[in-house]
Formats: sequence, structure tokens, C-alpha cells
Amino acid sequence: MPPTNAQLLEALRTVLDPDLQKDLVTLGMVKEAIPDGHGVKIVVELTTPACPMKDRIRADIEAAVRAKATATGTSVESINIEFTADVRSANERVRSDSNPLPNVRQIVAVGAGKGGVGKSTVAVNLAVGLARFGARVGLLDGDIYGPSAPTMLGLDQIGTAARGNMLLPFEVHGIRAMTIGKLVDSDKALIWRGPMAHGAFKQLATQTEWGELDYLIVDLPPGTGDVPLTLSQLLPLSGAVIVCTPQQVAQDDARRAVRMFQQLGVDILGVVENMSFFLGDDGREYDLFGRGGAEVMAQTMGLPFLGSIPIIMALRANSDAGTPLRNWEDPRLATALDRFVKNVASQVSIASFGNRFVQPTLSVS
Repeated sequence: MPPTNAQLLEALRTVLDPDLQKDLVTLGMVKEAIPDGHGVKIVVELTTPACPMKDRIRADIEAAVRAKATATGTSVESINIEFTADVRSANERVRSDSNPLPNVRQIVAVGAGKGGVGKSTVAVNLAVGLARFGARVGLLDGDIYGPSAPTMLGLDQIGTAARGNMLLPFEVHGIRAMTIGKLVDSDKALIWRGPMAHGAFKQLATQTEWGELDYLIVDLPPGTGDVPLTLSQLLPLSGAVIVCTPQQVAQDDARRAVRMFQQLGVDILGVVENMSFFLGDDGREYDLFGRGGAEVMAQTMGLPFLGSIPIIMALRANSDAGTPLRNWEDPRLATALDRFVKNVASQVSIASFGNRFVQPTLSVS
């Protein structure tokens, strides 16, 4: 005879979520735990379909159930574990009727205090990486002054399309993407004042037919200007990822970006150090810019450190060629990218259970 429902719940109280360090029952993640013939059936609701700890949670559940069966003199021939994902929309999370993207569950901004730190590279690979883990992902190229998505996603030969007054996103590399770079001449300088930038970004965000998404990654222009402010006041952000290179000058500007998001009431999911070091063909690592600077900055500000992305020739070549999925063909680069993507997914999960999503406002005095 298999363990009873009560015995299964007792067993699952010993299984901790690796990120939240609380048991699955307390977190409300156990949706079903019942005997099923000569085995048991357990349904666990994760915070994200791209949960990087799914295999570990599965192993811990199996170990806990078998240990409980031994302790209670029962038997288990099979353990059927089914994972589902939290399907609440961002609109439900913020308890607001004003959310313009109710079918997008998590909106993550990728920002930086200065240009040239590889923010777009990080945003593209974060989006593609999450999709590789099974999530439905959109990428909004919000850098309306210098859009990089057309090149990095290889959109040059793909035409734009619309349905009524809604733009249809480009479906490439397993993600959906939209960029101002495909709506204007590629060599045209976009000289826009604040209201024009605000309007352009709002149209891209809210008049794109995104459909159902688990994540929308928003690549922001550098600095603390109009577009980051518009995003923070327009959409219910799950949080922001700050991109920084190791140098002190990059850290100084990254701190300002952190303070901007914090002033707007937006959670900082963490800091990623891009161009952390150069990995040569000889296998040696060269600290060109002072490796570890961004990690130290994250520690001093009390922020999660999301990982380091090295300078590898393949990353540059694949970005120029618009073939981001090929970044995972290099084991060294794939390891760094997957670690970063998993850490972002974990931080979003933590923020989700912390129930800290609010519609940010800005007070100027």
C-alpha cells in the first residue's frame, strides 16, 4: 500500500525550494499529492516553466517520498511527478486594471548606466536562453536611438507585418521580437525629444501582438533618461538586470542605473558582469578590464550577482551574423550563458513569491 495523502504532505514538507529555502507545502507549490494505484502522483506548481532547479526538486521529492514509505512501512512502486507553472498574469500580480500587457507574465528590463557595456548582447542572449529552457519569450528592443536587434537577430531580410493597428512580432530563434530598427530606415539618425521617444516606445510595447508570454525582455537605451522612465511607469516590471563591465567608470554609471530603478520602485534582479575576461584560443584567461569589479559592486550594494560573461570570439561573430543560438555550440560560452540565465530565472521566482510587484511611480520634489 502506498503512503496516504497526509503522509505524502509530511514528506514534502522536508523538500525545500533551492532558491526560496522554504518547503514546497508552505510555499503552496504542492497542488496534488495522492496515492495512485501502487504508486503516488504529485503535482508541483513552479514559479516559471524555465525553472533551473526542476531536476533537483524532482530528485529531492523522490528521495523524501521513499524515505517516508520506509519509515511508515508502506511501499511505492512508482512516483509520478508532474510540474506545472504559475499562470497568473502580470495584471493579476499588480492587482491593477491598467496593465496594457495582461498576457505577459514577467517583464524584465535590461539596463545599464552607460553605453558600450554589451547591454543588447546580454538582452538577446537572455531571451534566447530562457526560450531554450522551455519558456515563451519576447524581446522588445527599447533602445530606440540605437537599435541593435535587427543585426543581432538577423532581421535584415525579414519584412514587417501588421494585423489591423497591431504590429506582428518577428518570430526568430525561438523568441518573438520587435524593434524600431525595422520600422525606420536603417541608416536614419533618430533625433527625438522626450515626448517623441515616449510615444515611440509606448507604441512598440503596447501595439505589438505579443500573445501569451512567460517573459518579455526589454533592452533599454543606456542611461537614466526618458525611455527607462517611460517603461517603469507604463508596465508592471518584475525587475531589472543591470549590465556592467569590470572597470570602475562602468561601475559608477551602473550604480546610478540601480538607484534610478530603486527610486521608481522596481526590484533589481541582479548585476551581470559582461566582458569579464578574454578567453583566448590557447585556453588562457586574460583580465583585460579588471575582472570581478562588477561582482564587488553588487556585493557592496547588497545585490545578487548573476554571473560573468567572457569575451569570446564566437560571441562577437554570432552577434554580427544574427545567429545567437550558435553561442551555445561553444561549451565555454554556453556554460557562462546558462549560468546567467538560470540565475535570472531564479531571481524572478524569488521576486514572484515575495509578492513585491507594484506599479511604480516617481515623485519629483
